[in-house]
Amino acid sequence: MTSRQNDCVPDTMDAPDPHATPDERGNTTTPTPRANAGDPARTLALLWRDPAAIPRRGPARMLDLDAVVDAAVALADANGLAAVSMRRLAAVLGIAPMSLYTYIPSRAELLDLMLDRVYATMPNVPPVPSHPWRERLASVARENWALCRTHRWLPTVATTRPGLGPGATAKYDRELAAFDGLGLADTTVDDALTLVLTFVRASALAAIESDAAATESTASDAEWWETVAPHLANALDPERFPRAVRVGSAAGNARGTAYDPGHAFEFGLARILDGLADFWCRVSGLGAGNAVSGPQT
Repeated sequence: MTSRQNDCVPDTMDAPDPHATPDERGNTTTPTPRANAGDPARTLALLWRDPAAIPRRGPARMLDLDAVVDAAVALADANGLAAVSMRRLAAVLGIAPMSLYTYIPSRAELLDLMLDRVYATMPNVPPVPSHPWRERLASVARENWALCRTHRWLPTVATTRPGLGPGATAKYDRELAAFDGLGLADTTVDDALTLVLTFVRASALAAIESDAAATESTASDAEWWETVAPHLANALDPERFPRAVRVGSAAGNARGTAYDPGHAFEFGLARILDGLADFWCRVSGLGAGNAVSGPQT
């Protein structure tokens, strides 16, 4: 008997992952959570609120689906994605775990609903057509960066199979508008948007690692560097490592840390936009003055 049939059975989402694989040292590693890992038909029906997705049998539903998804998002925001099990979510909602399955068949579909809900909270304002393309595309990147920093579990989810709900679809359509009027092939537009969003996700993951280091350490970056500096000065020979000493010192003095997530994101975004400008100049045959406009950050 499964946990959907008996509340006394441990929730399978709290048990060790049966698909986990051992790493080189024999430790068990859990696969990266990914979108669209559930049943496609059920997922789409839930995402688009198809009445057919509502069970006709079983316990009466005391909540609506939106309330369930909102609670799951809040739980992930507060405690991380790993904390979102069907059993724990049911406890937060004040319902029996068996009752939760009358809303959502499994955690896989729940994750897709969470992603779509978060996407739907983004500003529903298309880029202004009269603004330079760099400004439009930078806005897309910064909106996604802000979303990832608000919902820190979001970039940990693999979305190589993209979300197909109304929130994700509206987001995609709105972001494509950043390329309007550039005369680019549709495939090039999709490739460019994918490049920008992949960069945002990588930057957000690096920021999560930086946040974790700061949280787990008893010292701030400034305090850590103050402790390390004397030992590093004795170990590093400027004549042997002239570039490392010179550049490392300059960067550390300028930013007060070895890694600043916000600075790294803005610098990387500007270089991504520079690269796209150069690429579009070459494929269109236009000079830089015709193809590039807007802020050159």
